[in-house]
Amino acid sequence: MNISSLGKRFRENIQTYIIIILLIVIWGVFAVVTEGNYLSSQNISNLFRQMAVTSFLAAGMVLVMVIGGIDLSVGKLAGFVSVVVAVFQRDIWVKIIPDQPILAAGLSVIVGLLTGLAFGSFQAYIIAYLRVPSFITTLGGQFILNGGILLVTQGKTIAANQPGFSAIGQAYLPTNTGWIIAAGVVALLFVLMFRDRRTKVKYGFTLKPIYQDILKVAFFAVLVLLYVYVVNKFKGIQVPVLILAMTVIVVSYISTNTRFGRYAYALGGNREAARLSGINIKKQTFLVFVLMGLLCGLGGVVLASYVGYGTISAGGGYELDAIASCVLGGTSTLGGSGTIFGAVVGALIMASLNTGLQMMNVSPALQYVLRGLVLVLAVIIDVYFKKSN
Repeated sequence: MNISSLGKRFRENIQTYIIIILLIVIWGVFAVVTEGNYLSSQNISNLFRQMAVTSFLAAGMVLVMVIGGIDLSVGKLAGFVSVVVAVFQRDIWVKIIPDQPILAAGLSVIVGLLTGLAFGSFQAYIIAYLRVPSFITTLGGQFILNGGILLVTQGKTIAANQPGFSAIGQAYLPTNTGWIIAAGVVALLFVLMFRDRRTKVKYGFTLKPIYQDILKVAFFAVLVLLYVYVVNKFKGIQVPVLILAMTVIVVSYISTNTRFGRYAYALGGNREAARLSGINIKKQTFLVFVLMGLLCGLGGVVLASYVGYGTISAGGGYELDAIASCVLGGTSTLGGSGTIFGAVVGALIMASLNTGLQMMNVSPALQYVLRGLVLVLAVIIDVYFKKSN
């Protein structure tokens, strides 16, 4: 590969390189300032668990932003789901199915998912079929959900720390199980790489040199093994992180390998061209916001389990972190581009920044200022590269 080809490849993936470099810089600075405590196995484990809820929301927000929309209600929807689930855990299941913590936890997950799906569908219908801008609809939804949280909680904290349910957000896998999962993931990465090469040959696409694909897969394999090694030094892989990983894989597949995903990117890239090509704009918009609601439901369940309570402030500020995660991960504010994986890395950057500032005892006011500056800077960078291309 000549120098010009390398330069072209670098320009095409410059946003990816930027977020990776930014993450390394953040970890390096905080590691030095905290005298290495930031990179301890316990802190790394907690860091990944803390980013889980934001990542669920960011995974759905990517497709919302890809079609040119926005959802300002995701934080409060996750919070509303968390208090609803907490009520079922504390007051409903103990009467209907006492002494069945695992069954109660499973039913609470279903209730949470259905709650998120129902409200997501409600907003999706207004946005897609009544043609109310998503900004206004979800802003109104945020107010409605905030009122709903106050009505459900009656201004009180609701316990959701019952055995079985608390494992969803707080439990760890045995270390041996973690290594088995890591080995399976590494094997799957190589299988998918070779299958992708065979598919490209079948349809006549030009193949990259095989060493490039092997190096790329090996890089991600090393990251997986390194992650498992670090968290196993503490207590093992966190259950919410495992749930997040499975969710990201599913949503990534949907966004890149299904008609639904391709239509979403086509809609965001050129709405009129998408309409003329036969894409049902209303249906596509509706489904994207329904998926967002479902992921908010999942995020709300994990939030209730992780915190152990349903509170009046549940979900506050998560919409900012979700949007910032997407933008940091390369999702365009102008629509048409963005990846689920990039959004998760963006969520990791936001969580890394928050954790590091807290370890340095930076005041909450300054933390908000810095997070806002990071978001604005990310948007400026996104717009700059969008215009350059």
